Amino acid sequence: MPNSGAEMFARYAYAPNRLGYCGPPDAVALRDGSDEQVRAVARRFSGAWPYLQVMATMTGIADPLDRRLVESYWLGGGVGATLDPAEFTAELLALLGPVAGGYWTHLTAQLADEAAANHCFHVFGVYPWSRLLGHDSRHPLHVLDSCRITWATVLDRTDGEVVLSYRRLDWDGQRLALAPETVQPMPIRVDGYAAVPDVSVGERVAVHWGRLCGRLDEIQVRDLAAVTVRQLEATNRRLARSTARPVPR
Repeated sequence: MPNSGAEMFARYAYAPNRLGYCGPPDAVALRDGSDEQVRAVARRFSGAWPYLQVMATMTGIADPLDRRLVESYWLGGGVGATLDPAEFTAELLALLGPVAGGYWTHLTAQLADEAAANHCFHVFGVYPWSRLLGHDSRHPLHVLDSCRITWATVLDRTDGEVVLSYRRLDWDGQRLALAPETVQPMPIRVDGYAAVPDVSVGERVAVHWGRLCGRLDEIQVRDLAAVTVRQLEATNRRLARSTARPVPR
């Protein structure tokens, strides 16, 4: 388990950064850098860093990369779970709004209805992908499922890969939900890097963009599952409102 907040941030941020989806083009610093190098890179994440800043301000924790804040952001639960949604939304939008641009017109105070101080809210509420679900939803669904943090159980291990059991995201044309358990192999090491090189059968692990990013204890699994279900319910309520038709008089 990562010993510091900076190390945990790096493990969870590395996969999407390496794939070019978020953060500055400096994946090597996340993978191999010192604590200070990771901190310098983290400040340039236009998505995650504002959350950590607002969470630090609202909790009175001085360091945005304090382990308590980083864990709460990625996995839910913890110190961010009790923050007032309306206040959090206002503070977050004050930071995100100036850099979001006109494409992100959905970033309004109405987001408080589904807001939470964690990555799952960012994926489903702030990113636009849940609003792009429609007739052909394969790509938006893939992005949503890959970008959320998924919990999984290690069923088997060979020298180079593990076999995981976990639940994918499903879309039936109207609602998002977690599908039944599925089994899939996953490499332990990608591009010469392994976040959990000594992973063992029976362990619970976190997956981000198809890569292992950390071990999970039972409390972390519980928190991650709870915030995921909560966010799916909030997203489904919004999607239902957006597709509702007025009743003819």
